[in-house]
Amino acid sequence: MQNIPIINKNPELDIAIKAANEAGNAILEIYQGEFEEFTKKDDSPITEADLKSNEIIKKILSQSQYDILSEEDKDDQNRLLKETIWIVDPLDGTSDFIDKTGEFTVMIALVKNKKPILGVIAWPTENTLFVAQEESGAFRHSNGEWRKISVTKTNDLSKCRTVGSRHHLSDKEKSFIKKLGIEDFTSIGSSLKVGKIASGEAEAYITTTNKMKEWDTAASYCIISEAGGKMTDILGNDITYNNKEVHHQNGILVTNKIIHQTIVDEFKKLE
Repeated sequence: MQNIPIINKNPELDIAIKAANEAGNAILEIYQGEFEEFTKKDDSPITEADLKSNEIIKKILSQSQYDILSEEDKDDQNRLLKETIWIVDPLDGTSDFIDKTGEFTVMIALVKNKKPILGVIAWPTENTLFVAQEESGAFRHSNGEWRKISVTKTNDLSKCRTVGSRHHLSDKEKSFIKKLGIEDFTSIGSSLKVGKIASGEAEAYITTTNKMKEWDTAASYCIISEAGGKMTDILGNDITYNNKEVHHQNGILVTNKIIHQTIVDEFKKLE
C-alpha cells in the first residue's frame, strides 16, 4: 500500500493503519468460514473474530507507549491518568458480521486531551480504509489509491440523504426523521454510516440511543471532523473521550455541518 499523502504524519498513524489492516484480514478469514457466536454479559453478541482482532490490534499498538481502551478488554481505568490513549473497537458491527451483510469495520483512534487526533476505520469486505489525522484532512483508500474525501454542501433538509442503524433504529428516531422532512433514508451497519457522510455519499446520521460507547465513535469523530463535517450529541453538545463513563448519554448526531444546528433545534422542540 502506498503511503497516505499526509506531510506531517503522526508516527502512530502508520501503526494504526497496520493494526487495522492486519485485524481486518484476520476477521475476513474467519468471516469466510464457519464461526461460533456467543453472548456477553450485556446481551450483546461476540464472535471469535472480535477476540482475534483485539489480540492483533493490541500486539501492534503496543509498539507505542499508550494505554488502550478496547471494547473487548476489562477497563481498569488507569487510562484516566493519561493524556493520550488508544480507543479501539476490534469489530464494529458484530451483528452485521453474524448476519453476513459485509457491513462491519475495525475502528482505531488515538485520543489526546479528550479529543481524537487520528482515526482509522477498516472495511474488510471492501478492502477499504477511512483515515484522518488532526489538521491534515480525511482520506479514503480503495482500489489501491488514496483519495481525499469531504462532506457535501447540501443545505436543504428535504434533499438530505440520511443513514441509520439496521439493528437499532427506534420508533422515536423514525418519526423524528419523518418530521424533518427527510425522505431518503438508508439502513447501514457499523461506522460505515459516518464513512458515507465523510465521503459525501450522505448528509446525516441521527441516533438517540444511550447505548453507544466511546469506542463506537472515536475514530469516526476524527474522520468526520477532518472531512469538514460535525459530530456532537443529539442536543448539540461536543463529545469528549477518555471519560470515566464511556457511554454517550444523549445519542449521536453526525452531519455535513451545514444542516447540523437545524436538526439540533428541531430535536430540542421534541424534548
